[in-house]
Amino acid sequence: MKRVLAIILGGGAGTRLYPLTKMRAKPAVPLAGKYRLIDIPISNCINSDIHKIYVMTQFNSASLNRHLSQTFNLSNSFGGGFVEVLAAQQTPDSPSWFEGTADAVRKYQWLFQEWDVDEYLILSGDQLYRMDYSLFIEHHRRTGANLTIAALPVDAKQAEAFGLMRTDERGSIQEFREKPKGDSLRQMAIDTTRFGLTPEAAKKRRYLVSMGIYVFSHDTLFELLDKYPGHKDFGKEVIPEALKRGDKLQSYIFNDYWEDIGTIGAFYEANLALTQQPTPPFSFYDEKFPIYTRPRYLPPTKLVDAQIINSIVGEGSILKSCSIYHCVLGVRSRIETDVVLQDTLVMGADLFESNEERDTIRTHGGIPVGVGPGTTVKRAILDKNARIGSNVSIINKDRVEEADRSDLGFYIRNGIVVVQKNATVQDGAVI
Repeated sequence: MKRVLAIILGGGAGTRLYPLTKMRAKPAVPLAGKYRLIDIPISNCINSDIHKIYVMTQFNSASLNRHLSQTFNLSNSFGGGFVEVLAAQQTPDSPSWFEGTADAVRKYQWLFQEWDVDEYLILSGDQLYRMDYSLFIEHHRRTGANLTIAALPVDAKQAEAFGLMRTDERGSIQEFREKPKGDSLRQMAIDTTRFGLTPEAAKKRRYLVSMGIYVFSHDTLFELLDKYPGHKDFGKEVIPEALKRGDKLQSYIFNDYWEDIGTIGAFYEANLALTQQPTPPFSFYDEKFPIYTRPRYLPPTKLVDAQIINSIVGEGSILKSCSIYHCVLGVRSRIETDVVLQDTLVMGADLFESNEERDTIRTHGGIPVGVGPGTTVKRAILDKNARIGSNVSIINKDRVEEADRSDLGFYIRNGIVVVQKNATVQDGAVI
């Protein structure tokens, strides 16, 4: 794996995850109470003995850059290893910003080509899964492929949102279509029992979607980028072109948990699924394949007569005489007396407010960070540093699916109320 360079793509503006991406890049969005999305692919790389990692960013990248610099100093632990940010930049030769996944790699190919490596591992920064990339790369080498694509068997409904591949019995890709519909979709169905699925599972999951995870052989990547400068995106343009010109494209079947965190609904469901009992679909409790993040050295969480059922609570939190049902609470969460939280994601806070500071804030008519006494919150996301007043009801009482109320500090996406970062919801408010 020393001859592999990983390139993690930070994604675009993240409009479907707005307002969580209002002040941060998609890979910097908090996850599971204490992590960020970018921790997933970087941890997978470290656990796969891949220690040369570039992260390409463009939008709202300040918090992402700060997190990476404070978390992943691989030069100390892994000789010669690094995690380095490559921000979009304008130059005389390249006056535009990144215009797609392939375009982003093309704009920095002069840097990537300086490394004496055999393969380039292209990853996404906004997915939740656990994969040993060394097995993926060994499969690529063993089959002699020019390009290998990680593939997930899915049903027809899921298939419509992704690039699809049709393969032969050996997993060699014969056809690739981006987000097909109708007859075009049905034509891409294959017998997935050949990849180890049971007949029952294969009957439902007849399609192979691209996970947006690629291994390119060194020469193949740069030949495609140089020969087709107008191709901006790997899925829509570069991969079909590689097939057309006769490159050997191979699939690598990944039949495990994988979630593309592309929308507020998907993000919300993926977080709350972590509380599922007895076994969640994805677990951070794996000593052999851990997920790394920034050490904060916070004190343990303090519970004062609190009732907590099927929930995750981040460290450094204080919960007083409250009821928490099926929730994920981030670091430094403050939940006051007589609060009811249900099916809710609370991202916590960046800084801890002492009791003296909180009293001073109240004295001056303000609202401290956290959830105030007597408040009820159901099916919501409270972003970092949100200040929720006393006796507030955040319950989407009118069952609205979509709404923009930035003037009041919240949005509704997929029927989920999202209180934006640093927002204040006044005492007695009803949402």
